[in-house]
Amino acid sequence: VQLQAYGGGLVQAGGSLRLSCAATRLNGAFGTMGWYRQYPGKERELVATITSGGTQNIADSVKGRFTMTRENHKNWIYLQMNSLGPEDTAVYYCYATIQRTEYWGRGTLVTVSS
Repeated sequence: VQLQAYGGGLVQAGGSLRLSCAATRLNGAFGTMGWYRQYPGKERELVATITSGGTQNIADSVKGRFTMTRENHKNWIYLQMNSLGPEDTAVYYCYATIQRTEYWGRGTLVTVSS
């Protein structure tokens, strides 16, 4: 299983970024997929997840600003981030499950300048 995230970078406050994550495995599909983020010295926190059936769980801190989508047939997920603020600066991790096993990508840094 491999997860590869794309799309991090530097953006000015008020701007937008789109993160993508490609999840690959030999056979079968993934269960819940999503994004977490981590601030320096802090625990990883949920940003948004989506089940294979499309049920989403989105953190209150990003509701109305971030939109998550999923392409099941390709095992890709996307996180469209709008109205970014300095508080969104973090390392963002792609996440996927197979039954109850969790898999994580390496993380991609998002930096929002004020």
